[in-house]
Amino acid sequence: MLHGRDTERRVLDELLSAVMAGHSGALVVLGEPGIGKTTLLDYAAKTATSEGARVLRGSGVEFEAELPFAGLQLLLRPALRHLDALPDVQAAALRSALGLAPAGGGDQFLIGLAVLSLLARLAEDKPLVCLVDDAQWLDRATVETLLFAARRLAEEGVLLVFGARAHFPAQGLPELKLTGLDASAATALLAEHADDLAPRLRYRLLTEAAGNPLALIELPAALGDAGSALDTHLPLTDKLRATFSAQLDRLPDATRWLLLVAAAEDTGDLAIVLPAAAGFGATVADLRPAERAGLVVVADGTIGFRHPLVRTATYQGAPLADRLALHQALAGALSGPEHADRRAWHLATASTGPDEAVAEELERTATRAGRRHGHTAAATAYERAAQLSPAVAERARRLVLAAEAAAEAGEVSRARSLAAAVTEPPEDPELRARLVQVDALARFGEGRASEAHRLLLDAANLAGLGPDQSLELLLEGSYFGWFAGQRELAESLDRLTALRHEPGGARGAMARLLVAAISVLLDRDVGPADLAALGEQAGLHADAPHQLLLVCGLELATGQDAAVLSLARRAVTEARAAGRIARLPNLLFLLAEAQLAVSLHRDALASATEGNQIAEDTGQHQWRGMHAGVLAYLTAIEGDDTRCRDLADSVLAAPDGPGTHRATWALGVLDLGRGRAAAAVARLATLAESPSAYGVAVTRSVPDLVEAAVRLGEPARAGEAFDRFTTRARSMRQAWADALVARCRALLGPEQEAEHHFTTALSLHGKDRRPFEQARTELLYGEWLRRARRKAEASTHLRSAKETFERLQARPWLERVEGELSATGVAGSGGGHATLRGPLAQLTPQELQIVRLAATGQSNRDIAAQLFLSPRTVGHHLYKAYPKLGVQSRAELASLTLHDPAAA
Repeated sequence: MLHGRDTERRVLDELLSAVMAGHSGALVVLGEPGIGKTTLLDYAAKTATSEGARVLRGSGVEFEAELPFAGLQLLLRPALRHLDALPDVQAAALRSALGLAPAGGGDQFLIGLAVLSLLARLAEDKPLVCLVDDAQWLDRATVETLLFAARRLAEEGVLLVFGARAHFPAQGLPELKLTGLDASAATALLAEHADDLAPRLRYRLLTEAAGNPLALIELPAALGDAGSALDTHLPLTDKLRATFSAQLDRLPDATRWLLLVAAAEDTGDLAIVLPAAAGFGATVADLRPAERAGLVVVADGTIGFRHPLVRTATYQGAPLADRLALHQALAGALSGPEHADRRAWHLATASTGPDEAVAEELERTATRAGRRHGHTAAATAYERAAQLSPAVAERARRLVLAAEAAAEAGEVSRARSLAAAVTEPPEDPELRARLVQVDALARFGEGRASEAHRLLLDAANLAGLGPDQSLELLLEGSYFGWFAGQRELAESLDRLTALRHEPGGARGAMARLLVAAISVLLDRDVGPADLAALGEQAGLHADAPHQLLLVCGLELATGQDAAVLSLARRAVTEARAAGRIARLPNLLFLLAEAQLAVSLHRDALASATEGNQIAEDTGQHQWRGMHAGVLAYLTAIEGDDTRCRDLADSVLAAPDGPGTHRATWALGVLDLGRGRAAAAVARLATLAESPSAYGVAVTRSVPDLVEAAVRLGEPARAGEAFDRFTTRARSMRQAWADALVARCRALLGPEQEAEHHFTTALSLHGKDRRPFEQARTELLYGEWLRRARRKAEASTHLRSAKETFERLQARPWLERVEGELSATGVAGSGGGHATLRGPLAQLTPQELQIVRLAATGQSNRDIAAQLFLSPRTVGHHLYKAYPKLGVQSRAELASLTLHDPAAA
């Protein structure tokens, strides 16, 4: 009976009702040991089973924390026969993670997607409830995989519930925090398990237990023991542990040895426990006293402890010498390649000094873990191998490997700590360079880009490094310099131009692009360099993720938007196909920026929305700010004041955080569109004065500053920024940039030259069509023509602008152009209510993506694999989209126009 948990049961009942109706959900039940987490999970399992749902159960084990995906394997073991139903790349990734196949491609989050697909497959015939107890003891790879799957649950009919202590990292999932039972429930529970207590003892026990259900059940057993838990002032968990220890002390020696071996063996497999315990004189018959005492349960060839604290009390209560002996015995019992990792860790735990043979086994374990994307476990294994290394050189090498693995896992501070543990720099220059790279990457992750830049540029001069290795360090240092500032960029440029050899391949292409692009960004004479050609060459040769990202970033900053659009699309497609989910937030941001630049606003909305969600699901919070800045700008164009400010404020809450420039620009554009010229100038002038003068938002916001300053009657406020923009545009050699320069000159220059500049701008817009900017130029020209009393000519340009603003749903600009049309005497121009034309009008960004893919004939399974959803969720979105599009089946989608309206 569940005493005092009515509220908690209602929460679980509501989730179970939802999952029975085909929806999905997740919950984290948090609380101290013994507070009732397992009991609530038992309640969920019993209720789900009675309602016809399928139940999977798993649990974290403290001694498994260094074995990647051990917890996942335990949870999914009954479901592995369904792996063949998954897309091939997902099935391969999951098999690799579970040690059932060689290492494959993709990244750790692809494994999470495979788990999502597998759970959705299991839920196809009946709802599925997954319950994971003691989640705080799960290995990190399992935690990240299950959390990724949980965050992407939608309409699969799957419920995932974790039971964990308070420090379980499950940001973004709903939580249910358990506290102690109230006095009435505690009294009832105690009476149920110990109804013959004297009043004095009952009162004392209720006081000591403080509402903890396990304490109320277990502490009565300690009342008769000398020095019992009730006679101490230990914390409650320690009292419970002491209670279990007292029960263990009453067992025969052979039984205690058998339980001690079982406590140290993470699977509970009697085929391993019994041979290891035999050396201590224990046999299977010695299990009976522990079973009679209710300390363990033996079933299906495994031994399980009644509660994790029983396991902890068993293991921690043994002398150190005994623990070392039992780990050695377990290592001997674990033969065969399938047990190699567990054997290595038992040997390492049993070691009391340097041992190269054990260090080698641990290094092999670490290598296997890294190949399976268990980078945290790999770092731990490499670190322990370093501690066991007799030779200084081997210790240093393994510490470098540990630091690299920690950096790959995103554990920045740990990576730096491991790098700092190398007290004597390695003699091998390549290894020393790798050590510096880890240190630099960690500092960059901590927001110290300037230090990272300095470390790498200095390391490029290390004696003994080949020219290719030195150039690699220079290129990586230049990447960090991009985020550090103009001084660092200038130094990178000087070092690259001083190279004494002409590098070839990917590094050479990158170096040439960097020299040309940084020259443009620093407003230096770039000569006849063709940035588009250099970018194309570098993009084709890029052989590392950071190189591809740098190519896109440099091209975007130097105005090569068409090239970025093509390259980013290709990179996103390749990342989807290969399952490189962690790269997508960065790539989708670059794609969204390029789409926004060329007025593909609906496409940019879809890219930024997806990128923002994946960043959330993968814990890459730095990219949330970048995507929020793009989304804020899009809502500014649409005139959604509340949404724009909410998005921008979420970014600007961290003054130096990612996306602040784009968010500030968004607020400036919102003010400009709404006619708040003074507010727009205040924001955009501050942005123009930013030290990051080469930033995309800083540069491209200048035409908006010019327009706002002219409307305010203070054109000089934009003069210096416009001069810089003119210089940059000249180096970019792009028609769109030249068009904006001409438009600004029409606003700033002598009245008699304005028309020439406006017509020049429109001619240039025709060479590089960007509907939003072209419509803005036509609006400004139409305003000028109306003031010159040339109403017929004005109305022609204003009508064209109106049509574009309607397509783009740019309400503030539409209202402005309609006001101008009314002033020209054109009838029927009022209203100011933009309506997006075409079948895309009501689709959400995700529905738009799914509908477009479905229109090409792809199945739900194919679409799910690309968008990292479950097939059932894809079907749900299609079901909602059909009525909005006025169709009844996917066959009708092919006849619809599903491209971005701005591309028309």
